Amino acid sequence: MTAPVRELVRLEVEGGVARLTLARPERHNSLVPELLDRLLAHLDAVRGDEGIRAVVLAAEGRSFSTGGDVRGFHDQPATDLHGYAAGLVGLLNRTILALMDLPQPVIARLQGPVTGGSIGLVLAADLVAAVPEAFFAPYYVSVGFAPDGGWSAILPDRIGVQRAREIQLLNRHVGAAEAQTLGLVTEVVPADRIDVRIAEWLATLDGHVACGVRAAKRRLLPDWRRAAYAAGLECERRAFLAEVTRPEVREGMARFLDRRMAG
Repeated sequence: MTAPVRELVRLEVEGGVARLTLARPERHNSLVPELLDRLLAHLDAVRGDEGIRAVVLAAEGRSFSTGGDVRGFHDQPATDLHGYAAGLVGLLNRTILALMDLPQPVIARLQGPVTGGSIGLVLAADLVAAVPEAFFAPYYVSVGFAPDGGWSAILPDRIGVQRAREIQLLNRHVGAAEAQTLGLVTEVVPADRIDVRIAEWLATLDGHVACGVRAAKRRLLPDWRRAAYAAGLECERRAFLAEVTRPEVREGMARFLDRRMAG
């Protein structure tokens, strides 16, 4: 008897709200092609459903998402690594832009770390609620990867080039409170209140005129800015591919994984 296919991203729709939940908690919701494929398919369904007025992007487990699965990269044969990376980063870029393009407002619910390319899922959201323990961190200089997920294509536009440079070169963690100050998080909320706060935001949005909400969101991402983000993400993809097959990156992945196993 064939085992049921595991759903890496769940879509639940209730009361005009679509809840998308990353469901790979045993790997900290790290990104693999299968997960991004499912997320893209769900986003396409949500986009075409006029009965959906808002979207909540959440995750199971202790982490929101730790970005690209380093184990997934490391375990690729040398001959397949470039193709695997091209596919994964390309899917991530498509997902970020698909989130931005949704006519419905998107609320990100951060219950833990957001590292690597998964920051792009948050940068694409309109409102972000985070628990105090949540944080952002790049880890690119620790592994050898070039930044993806908007760390160079979108983040400097949000927080300034110098601050983005400092965070990435020093591989510095940005806690939830600092992220709120920088404008990456809308509000820091205790874990036992985060769903209440999101429900309050949803109620506020539901009390507005739907076409007005969608028009405001559309004007806040004009065509020229969206095009600049898309071009920047493609530049990130090309830079990532130029670095990922270097021997020192293979060594960096092994060291990173060894530290994780030891920790």
